[in-house]
Amino acid sequence: MSAPEAMYDVAMKPKLLRSLLREYVPDEKHPFTNPSELSYVVSAVKTHKLLSERTPPEAQQDLVDAWKSAVDSWVNRLLALASSNLPDKCWAGICLLGLTSQECSSERFLTSYDAWLNKLLVHIQPSEVSHFVKASSCASLSDMFTRLDDFSNVKKDATSLATKVTQQSLKLLNEENSSVVLEEAMCLLRTLIDFFPSAVHRHYDSVEAAIVSKLISGKCSPSVLKNLGHGLSLLPKSRGDEDSWSLMMNKILIYVNSQLNDAFQGLEEETRNAKAMRALLPAGKEPPPPLGGSEASEQSSDISTRNPERLLASRISSLLQCCSDMLTTPYPVMVHVPICGLLALAGRVLLVDGSLPLSSYSFMTTLKQEFVCSEIPNMQFQSLEILTAIVKGLGSQVLPYVAEIFELLKEYLSRCKIPGLKIKAYSMLKVLLISMGIGLAIHVSQTIVSNVFVDLDFIGIEKDVKSSGTNTKGPPELSKDFHYKKRKRSKVSLQEQPAQGGLEGEMSINSTPISVKIAALEALQALLTVGGSIRSESWRGDVDKLLMTVATYACRGGSKEERKILLSGDAMPTWADFQLAALRALLASLLSPGRVRPSHLALGLQLFRRGTQATDTQLAEYCGHALLALEVLIHPRSLPLLDFNSCGDGYKALGHLRDPVYPSGDRRIPNRQHDEPESEEDDLIENWHGKDDEMEIQVTETQDNMHCADKPMDPADGLTSGADKKNEVTTSENGLDNKSIEAAHFKTKSDQSRDMLESVELESSNGKAALVANSITPESGAASVSETAGNEFSTIFERISATLSNIDRSNETTFEADDEAEDIFPDIVDGDPDSD
Repeated sequence: MSAPEAMYDVAMKPKLLRSLLREYVPDEKHPFTNPSELSYVVSAVKTHKLLSERTPPEAQQDLVDAWKSAVDSWVNRLLALASSNLPDKCWAGICLLGLTSQECSSERFLTSYDAWLNKLLVHIQPSEVSHFVKASSCASLSDMFTRLDDFSNVKKDATSLATKVTQQSLKLLNEENSSVVLEEAMCLLRTLIDFFPSAVHRHYDSVEAAIVSKLISGKCSPSVLKNLGHGLSLLPKSRGDEDSWSLMMNKILIYVNSQLNDAFQGLEEETRNAKAMRALLPAGKEPPPPLGGSEASEQSSDISTRNPERLLASRISSLLQCCSDMLTTPYPVMVHVPICGLLALAGRVLLVDGSLPLSSYSFMTTLKQEFVCSEIPNMQFQSLEILTAIVKGLGSQVLPYVAEIFELLKEYLSRCKIPGLKIKAYSMLKVLLISMGIGLAIHVSQTIVSNVFVDLDFIGIEKDVKSSGTNTKGPPELSKDFHYKKRKRSKVSLQEQPAQGGLEGEMSINSTPISVKIAALEALQALLTVGGSIRSESWRGDVDKLLMTVATYACRGGSKEERKILLSGDAMPTWADFQLAALRALLASLLSPGRVRPSHLALGLQLFRRGTQATDTQLAEYCGHALLALEVLIHPRSLPLLDFNSCGDGYKALGHLRDPVYPSGDRRIPNRQHDEPESEEDDLIENWHGKDDEMEIQVTETQDNMHCADKPMDPADGLTSGADKKNEVTTSENGLDNKSIEAAHFKTKSDQSRDMLESVELESSNGKAALVANSITPESGAASVSETAGNEFSTIFERISATLSNIDRSNETTFEADDEAEDIFPDIVDGDPDSD
């Protein structure tokens, strides 16, 4: 056996499995000294598929039998460990049995799952069993039922077993207080609701009462509360109808509103309670039964009387999270979402900041105010989650409520001072913009821009950038230099210039956390992407300048104080994240359509080019993407919609379309060397590097042609008037030293064109010569001929234009028109050419 094949050879798998069983899995005789070794066993089994028993068709029977024998030994060892009286060995056997139910072959699972389930059920019944054994048994049962869902032929038997397990899980919820056991018991119940809902349907009311009882007890850890809330949100799936979902949602909303009455007494206006109740229970609607039944309602009142400070932590926040989960979890049927009630409840929570009006000092204690203020951020975060779930889940159905949602967010942003909540609010605005589109962006742009300017601390950053000697303005001078001196590189530097401001830049400390700045930049990027081109004149210029300044500041490295703050917290985003967010927003600013060319394009390009030098980083990758996206602004061009060079027979009908690269239709380039390839970009490169006086020449000749067209002309002089005026054209005031050379070159071309035109006599049907206006652009080589005698001479003029185009592309000063002229103008003169 060769070494490369050994790792993948099937014969190695039973040997490796026996080695793991011998070295790392405990037995009845040897103690279990190192539980952490089980992680290595689990990793090896999953990586090498040691329990799959999948052999190729050509495998020998001895190999199949050896692998089956090894897996049998493995299963027998685990069942013996699961029956051990020692908690540590029993725990190891149960954990590995759950792994075996996931990794073993289908044949072995179908023949063994019943015995394995009964072995695990024994350990979740008696109270004297260790908490870790109970928790591991619940986890292994969850893995086993997840695998059972793949086999439809045992669905009936699996549902019967799931009903038995549901009853045992309810006992754990009602009797156990261990956080580990409660968390795993809820995970098991959620698995049964997802895969075997009919088994939980029979105990629907009991499960609801058990979950609500634990939620309102105030004795559970945050992780257990999260699992309880998620389990309550999944419970309507066991019935699978619309009424169950709506009833559960209404129960939770009314219960939360009643708890807010006690929690916010004296902290809010009294009218908000009445407004929320009108939204939750419209006139004529009967209130639903209490959440969790009558027993849970009585238990809730008793706990509120004895221990009011646990009110918020154990009830309101968990139930608000439950509402959010119900909005985001898939449901088998369409349901009606009570948007009005959800918005009323979320607004009631978001608009409370813990401040006490003068009328509330008589009955609000200091202890209660302190505890409420400590729990308000968590409730507000869950309320923002509800708003996000509404917008994401309902889409266009939220349109009638968009104005109310935005006004709520607008007021909340003006009050919020906690970084985590402000990040969530900006994220909500971003979702709202992307979902609703440009119609919303027009109305909310000013609010977003004003908040972003405050959070990005534009004044402080601008001072810091100026103190380092970095020029971020420069629109007039920079744009002028960039337009007229295309061949010169920009002299603006972002990092190389030394600092000029002394300690001013180092002492510019921005109190806004970096994570809030990133969220603000993302919201601004969404605004520019959705609505940067519509009605943005009032804020677009300031936003572009802001983003250019922030991006320069981010790429320069920020202040020392900010870098120290970032290094102190593990959960805080890095400075590279801030750089990426700033560059993303800057790219959106450059690409978002506007009425004028971006004034900060040169500076932005310099930033992106510098970013590409940070190799093997996300920054370099994104900067490369940005430069590719900005190519249309750097080198604008008009490309054909069809590739005429590669057109087949199917495009022969489109042959009359004008080629944008060769308008004349003649692709020949005379007098080129045989070894020089023909390039379609010669005219593009020549125009890009051309002089600015070409624009003035084209404008002057256009005006002259218009003047000639309006002025009465002699037919004999009509053909030469355009060429004579060309000789009078002067270069612009910014002309170069070779003006005389260009004039001579232009005159030569004009004389050649005049000779060609005079060699042809144009006569109309009535014997009168046609009036022809000729205009030739010296550098570009474009020629246009217009005629007023009639449509019968259009073919002649097109051929003249093609000939003149070929003349201007050549580098010679002579025109070879002996045989070629005869081919170009066949039989176009009726009379004698020498008659005149």
